[in-house]
Amino acid sequence: FFFKQDYKGQKLAEQIFQGIILVSAVIGFIYGYIAEQFGWTVYIVMAGFALSCLLTLPPWPMYRRNPLKWLPVQESGTEDKKPAERKVKRHTKS
Repeated sequence: FFFKQDYKGQKLAEQIFQGIILVSAVIGFIYGYIAEQFGWTVYIVMAGFALSCLLTLPPWPMYRRNPLKWLPVQESGTEDKKPAERKVKRHTKS
């Protein structure tokens, strides 16, 4: 895959990821407390983590709406010169 950078999309993905983790942790804690089973808390948090990974890790189109515009490549001209033509800067001892 070739990914284009989109900082707004990255921010959206991070907010969705954190929101799902937070909501699943709260729901898991409450349900685990009521059921008096810590295992249910862990299962709910793991399900929230899996859901958030499914929604945020693939490069969905909603995360690629604002691609960065890159500058065109500029030729500097130093690649064409031979090593003997380049000026070598040397430090003099004082």
